[in-house]
Amino acid sequence: MSDQIDRPTWRAGDVPVSARFDDPYYSLEDGLAETRHVFLAGNDLPTRLRPGFFVAELGFGTGLNLLALAECASSAGVSGVRYCGFEAYPLPREDLTRALAAFQTLSPWRDALLDVWNPDGFEAVVGPVEVRMIRGDARATLATWDGAADAWFLDGFAPARNPELWEAGLMAEVGRHTRPGGSFATYTAAGAVRRALAAAGFAVERRPGFGRKRHMSVGRLEG
Repeated sequence: MSDQIDRPTWRAGDVPVSARFDDPYYSLEDGLAETRHVFLAGNDLPTRLRPGFFVAELGFGTGLNLLALAECASSAGVSGVRYCGFEAYPLPREDLTRALAAFQTLSPWRDALLDVWNPDGFEAVVGPVEVRMIRGDARATLATWDGAADAWFLDGFAPARNPELWEAGLMAEVGRHTRPGGSFATYTAAGAVRRALAAAGFAVERRPGFGRKRHMSVGRLEG
């Protein structure tokens, strides 16, 4: 299964860059600040968090977004948050460890994640978050998933480099697996992605992006 594992190269010290997609896993400027701006604030978290609140993510990657969610829920005093990440090309444990080493403020949840990490998929509790990682092509695994999210982190590699994770059919599945009034947030403002999400039922809004990115996208499921 070596062809289904991503062995990254490294840039700017310890920022992992996908060898498969030639794209960084998180911002070269400040990965955690980007996550907080795009995925947490973009989904109006922690304001909406409550026990049972369900976050799903396309592209588990390094788990940085999950750890930021755990920190967010812990700071808000909310437990029982649920999370499911879909990942086709998981990182080996040693690369995951290196990719997360710099984020010392996340260490309580980072260490818990590393303790249970299994690239073939796993279920565990990481601080206040009940976690599941589903391995495989999201175009197949999401269609058969029996869950529904209150918020989506859409964090695949750039649409130009990883178009499969932004296909209109997959965005339609995101809409079908979102609870009424649920939301999404993503760093990309690519027109094709925005149109696909609008077609999936979301009221899509463009907002200021993080760092050098002028714009990002958020949305709420209508009706």
